[in-house]
Amino acid sequence: MRGVRPGEGAVHVGQQRDSSRVPIEAFDQAPAGVLVTRGEHHRLLYTNDAFQAMFGDRPVGVPLREGLRDVLEQDTLAVLDEVWKTGETVRLDEVSVTVGRSGDPPERLFRMSLAGIPLHDGESGLLAVVQEVTAQVAAARRVSVMEKELRRLRRRYQSIVWAGVHGVWVTGPHGESRESHGWQRLTGQTQEESLGHGWMRVLHPEDRAHAEEWWDKAVEQAASLSEVIYRVRTRDGVYRHIRFRCVPVRENGAVVEWVGTSTDVEQEWQEERRRRVLDLAAAAASDITNLEEMCQALADVVVPELADTCDIHLLPEPNGGLPHARTVVAERLCCAVREGLPRLPMLQEHYSAEALRQAVGQRRPAHMSFPRGHPPFLYPEAVRTWIAEIGAHNTVILPIVVEGEVAAVVTACVCGDRPPISPVDIDLMGQILDHTHDAISNALRFRRTQRVALALQHSLLAEPPHVPGLELAARYQASPTAAEIGGDWYDAFVVPCGAVKLVIGDVAGHDLAAAVCMSQVRNMLRALAVDRDESPGDVLRRLNTAMETLNGESIATCVLTRLERDGEGVWRLKYSVAGHPPPLLVTGEGEGRFLQDADNPLLGLHHDQPWISSVRPLPPHSTLLLYTDGLVERRGEDLGEGLERLRRCAEPLAREPLGRFCDELLTGMPMAGEDDVAMIAVRVPPEGRYEGVTS
Repeated sequence: MRGVRPGEGAVHVGQQRDSSRVPIEAFDQAPAGVLVTRGEHHRLLYTNDAFQAMFGDRPVGVPLREGLRDVLEQDTLAVLDEVWKTGETVRLDEVSVTVGRSGDPPERLFRMSLAGIPLHDGESGLLAVVQEVTAQVAAARRVSVMEKELRRLRRRYQSIVWAGVHGVWVTGPHGESRESHGWQRLTGQTQEESLGHGWMRVLHPEDRAHAEEWWDKAVEQAASLSEVIYRVRTRDGVYRHIRFRCVPVRENGAVVEWVGTSTDVEQEWQEERRRRVLDLAAAAASDITNLEEMCQALADVVVPELADTCDIHLLPEPNGGLPHARTVVAERLCCAVREGLPRLPMLQEHYSAEALRQAVGQRRPAHMSFPRGHPPFLYPEAVRTWIAEIGAHNTVILPIVVEGEVAAVVTACVCGDRPPISPVDIDLMGQILDHTHDAISNALRFRRTQRVALALQHSLLAEPPHVPGLELAARYQASPTAAEIGGDWYDAFVVPCGAVKLVIGDVAGHDLAAAVCMSQVRNMLRALAVDRDESPGDVLRRLNTAMETLNGESIATCVLTRLERDGEGVWRLKYSVAGHPPPLLVTGEGEGRFLQDADNPLLGLHHDQPWISSVRPLPPHSTLLLYTDGLVERRGEDLGEGLERLRRCAEPLAREPLGRFCDELLTGMPMAGEDDVAMIAVRVPPEGRYEGVTS
């Protein structure tokens, strides 16, 4: 028997003195440690194998204060005394033992149950059942520490998540909402309203179909991280751009749900759009000088990014004639409409002065909302019909200021279910105009200069005079690019002696200065040709002297001809060429040749040699053509190739009426379109028909 001295006999314990006795050796093989004491001094009576394995062999009969002094602390001994006195059962969950055997942990923890028991000889004692719980407590402590760390990490993660997002949500595999946090605060939807696909009802109408399609594709692709931006109607009714990011949760390889966040990126999106739109506007204006093309490019930037329609109108006079004009007639330069909307009729338009007064008078945007299809200002009938058809309900008018005056206005509209143009978008339109101001200003100034030059040029291109016996025809074609104005001109007049003089010329340059110089040269040449009866070469010599004296920086080319009939009725041509392409003579039989016997230097260059003239008879029914280089020159091609092409094109037209002869050359010649073209042609009558001008 464990812990019983030899000769002491069997020891029995029991709950009551009259109850059946339990042999104490029954505890020998118990899995828990068992300790029995006797009396108030708690003398050691018995320990089983498990106890001895825990604490070693302890001497029997010795008070526990001595026998277990290295094991029990004073607090535990006090509990033993209390249990012996009261008889109540006490459980100690974590009894710490700091002294252990070699190899044991430095601190060992035990669970101890204490109860008073009667002994066989009528005395009382204590029964202690001991279990080591070091591993369990350590594990529990580790779990507790892990739980605390997990809670700390969860709080940290939530703080990080909520610091950068406005909502966290869980959806099914096809985007059906199951749980959301922050969505209600953002949109005003209740939890019940957002469940399933209800959350999509607050997406912008144009984004809903895309959202459904996106979720279907997301299930198929199941990317590790997916991202998309939708416009979401917030609780105050305004749409904002929200970025949705989510990751899939898979089971057995299939996506069963998505966990994601939603973040308001309106400011980021607006800034990115601002940069993109301004870059597009700058690119649109960088390589274009034609006003109409530039304005169309800018309107195409505004639509559909900022509005559904955009048109730009040119005011006929600075500030549209305000404040005196009651109605302003504006010329539409361009129009852009969103895909699916009908095109706007290209008309000159009449605006009521009230609609423009704020924008033009104050030189700042005017913003108006109105019932769908019913703007509060006058429009032509066709335009009013178009506005009603598209359902326009909001418009902004922005002035374009050039050199301190409003030269044009931009009108942008939205229609249908699209919300009114926001102040942010109005400001962005203003930034577009600011960023392209120089290009627009240059194009507007160029257009005005071009119109002045064209008006001047056309005023100097008079109709050829009527000369009995001769056919005369002239043509002028501005450059198809409409980007330049040349100094080309033609002229025809009858001098006092009765001879007919034809002129073709070209002043260097493509601007208003060239057109002004052309008018000066043309008028000087007329005066010199009429002043004296001399050869064309002498007239050009005096013209060259006058140009050197009056305008030493101008250079021009010219062909001056004099047509008259001799005493035998034969038409003769006297001509002189100053750096100009040679005249072309086409006989009535369709044979063409260039007249190259009277070449002289360019006008405007110093030349102290005699100026050459040449004389050639004109066969009956022949055609003489004078033209400018725009008819024959092409970039990168030798001039001789262009001249030969002109000859081949003109020969088949020898018998055509003279007007058609000129028109066919304009349409049949493959011109580069980079220069204006002027031409004047004369056809002498057939043989036997010499009535008219005589020498």
